Amino acid sequence: MKYTNQQLEEISKEAFEAARNASTKYLEEHGEPLYCGFAWVNIKPGNCQIANYLKKNNLGRPSYSGGVDVWNPSNLMTQSMIIKEIGADAFAAVLQKYGFTAYMDCRAD
Repeated sequence: MKYTNQQLEEISKEAFEAARNASTKYLEEHGEPLYCGFAWVNIKPGNCQIANYLKKNNLGRPSYSGGVDVWNPSNLMTQSMIIKEIGADAFAAVLQKYGFTAYMDCRAD
């Protein structure tokens, strides 16, 4: 499906909001787990519509492994890898709902 810039903006906002809401809910219910690390979403191919939109708006950057990465899409200032993973999963789920290939990835600190 071909999306307009307005639709891509709305999809992006929905994804970032889903990431923030999911991470915040987990934090409020469980506190901050002490397992430090990073989580991000990888979108492939790196020239799909949403990847191009995110790059153009400085919300994503080219990935070393191909595609485009969006780091810590929940934007919560935490070191907890679990909280960041939950946000990245929620972000990827929104993009997948619109037909994009997006997956959460992570690594411990």
